[in-house]
Amino acid sequence: MERQVRTKVEGFRTVDGAGVSLVRVLGHNTIEEFDPILMLDSFDSTNPDDYTAGFPMHPHRGIETVSYLYRGKMVHKDTLGNEDGISDGEVQWMNAGSGIQHEEMVPAADRLLGVQLWLNLPKDEKMSQPTYKSLHKEDIEEIDFDGGMIRLLAGNYKGHQGFTGDHLPLNYYDIHLNPEAQISLDTPQEASVMIFTLIGDIYINGERIREKTAVKLSEGDSLTIKNAEEPAQVLFIESRALKEPVAWAGPIVMNSREELIQASRDLQNGTFIKEAIDFNN
Repeated sequence: MERQVRTKVEGFRTVDGAGVSLVRVLGHNTIEEFDPILMLDSFDSTNPDDYTAGFPMHPHRGIETVSYLYRGKMVHKDTLGNEDGISDGEVQWMNAGSGIQHEEMVPAADRLLGVQLWLNLPKDEKMSQPTYKSLHKEDIEEIDFDGGMIRLLAGNYKGHQGFTGDHLPLNYYDIHLNPEAQISLDTPQEASVMIFTLIGDIYINGERIREKTAVKLSEGDSLTIKNAEEPAQVLFIESRALKEPVAWAGPIVMNSREELIQASRDLQNGTFIKEAIDFNN
């Protein structure tokens, strides 16, 4: 059964961090529909004043953050002792787990283009050990097909294997489509599947999807994406819906109000970070 468009979200412009201008596409109002994707922020600017203030040190618990920059740069630093940067076409993947503090600074570039996802963690893994992984160009396979190319950011595609996270399954493709081209993808019937039109307009079952739109798709075992008149770039994200309660306050996402209160107490009394770098080793 072919997947159909169920929900379309275009988002709204807002400011986050120390003054970063971005478009928040998914958030508190889309939790249930786009489960397990909690948030999707879209970045697209040729003006460094929009983003160079960056995201100074701040806490997270209970989520994974997946940042993909097709253009631009981002420098990460965290309480595990990681200091790392990505640039054009690379990914940062962080499991906040039981608690981490990190900063993301965004140096000036000709263009900043990409997205950050917040991927919810299952209830039993909310307090897992925090981890950080960067995926550089040599880690990301580019797979040609008739009409375009797929950059395999995570998961698998037709026998090709990309990075696999430790928690929820995630197939994450950056699909490049030539004008008037199309691609058909096989999907598990009950998987949670969404797309985001990073560049250009596309069609799904004859319905035009404008640039910078997140689309949640109905259940089905296949999906056909047809391109419009110009080159397009589509992010395909397939995972498993958790169908669990969500309690969300700022950078903390848990399953109950009591857990949020405990996280707040941990921040106040200095016990938020459960796993930190040991500078003696």
